[in-house]
Amino acid sequence: MTTDSREIARRLLARSVGSPAQQHNASDAARDSGSVRNTLAPAAAGARVVSADFDPTFTKHPGVIEAEATFGNLDTVFSAVDLPNPFYLPHQDTNGPTVRYFDEDIPNFGSFSYLGMAVEPRVREAAKSAIDTYGTSVSAARIVSGEIPLYNDIETHLAGLYGVDDAIVTASGYLTNAATVGFLLSNSDLAVCDSLVHSSVLSGTQWAGCRRLNFRHNDPASLDAILSMSRSSFGRAMVIIEGHYSMDGDIPRLPEIIEVARKHRCSIMIDEAHSFGVLGKTGKGVRELFDLPGDAVDVWMGTLSKAMGSVGGFVAGSHELVQAFKYTAPGLSLYATGPAPSAIAAALESLRILDEEPERVTSLQENGATLSRLAQEAGFDTGISQGTPIVPIILGSKAITCSAKMLQAGINVNAIVYPSVPEGEERLRFFLNTAHTTEQLEHTIDTLRDVAATI
Repeated sequence: MTTDSREIARRLLARSVGSPAQQHNASDAARDSGSVRNTLAPAAAGARVVSADFDPTFTKHPGVIEAEATFGNLDTVFSAVDLPNPFYLPHQDTNGPTVRYFDEDIPNFGSFSYLGMAVEPRVREAAKSAIDTYGTSVSAARIVSGEIPLYNDIETHLAGLYGVDDAIVTASGYLTNAATVGFLLSNSDLAVCDSLVHSSVLSGTQWAGCRRLNFRHNDPASLDAILSMSRSSFGRAMVIIEGHYSMDGDIPRLPEIIEVARKHRCSIMIDEAHSFGVLGKTGKGVRELFDLPGDAVDVWMGTLSKAMGSVGGFVAGSHELVQAFKYTAPGLSLYATGPAPSAIAAALESLRILDEEPERVTSLQENGATLSRLAQEAGFDTGISQGTPIVPIILGSKAITCSAKMLQAGINVNAIVYPSVPEGEERLRFFLNTAHTTEQLEHTIDTLRDVAATI
């Protein structure tokens, strides 16, 4: 991205006015070509040369070595105790409230298609119809031949739900976070993140080259202390949190965090990957839950791969900001193929169903509260969760074995281990579904109690 185009979006985020087209200039191209010449220039005399034992295959890379030591023999380990390896285990049918493993349909708590949209016939038909009309791919970046009417339809719908001017859809939720943060901040700026914010945000701060400081999880006082000490040292600052924390199932203290951020002249970005379609009376996320105006948050980010049962991401905000994203932000639109027509058609139909059938959200939320209550009554540690449709049961080092034994007993629930959670806090993570029955939930906790007692 060019320095000037990047600057435009930052100014817009600070509620200034600017036009991406007016900011592009040829000096960047000259600078970039100079960088290429410098890169290709011969090494100076005496410069360090490649080591004789250099391994171009990366087998000696520290990350490769660590991964091989930790996970390389899992199949052997599980086979030795006659248990299935639950990692990268292919399922044989749809991933919904039940899943088929080993030719058997079993209760499933490993799908974040919370509302059942991924298996909804209307959603499937919408995806098929889009393939018939537009093919499997738009086969271009949106800016140069890859635009289709479906994009405008879903972006208009999303902007309306958030009470903002505009939105942009993307092909990847992870990339949406990384590219947004990477575009808006630079090495003179500050990202202040909740300590449990998603890895994609951290990737974005690395892309941006900005300073990143973490505040204690969901603690406005910690955020205030950090900003009081640090804010004056940076040009721009953005507070970044999640709307529903995917490892712990808790909800942000959003009004308090907004108050602290505004006090210190910070922008606010919220990742609604696991809250949109899940929280709020009708599933419209934390904006609905806390009854906030659209402009209470500067950058609303979400995914289409969770409650919407599709794939991709989106950002909603001011028209000027979204236009800057569309014309000048690598990864969000620029230099990236547009999202698959089938994925956008599926997500758009899911949004329509969400509007028409709020009872799906009611049932989902009731199931989250029920499983949480049953787990606590059985003596399990559910951490800081709040009875939402994400319920962790913290088991420590027993988690992987417990997951494998639950699968052997006919229930799928995933183990979450380091580095996704701290060592010692390994857990089983239950994603609830609107179609789960009370009988399934009771059977699951009864089975877990029996399995855990054997480990």
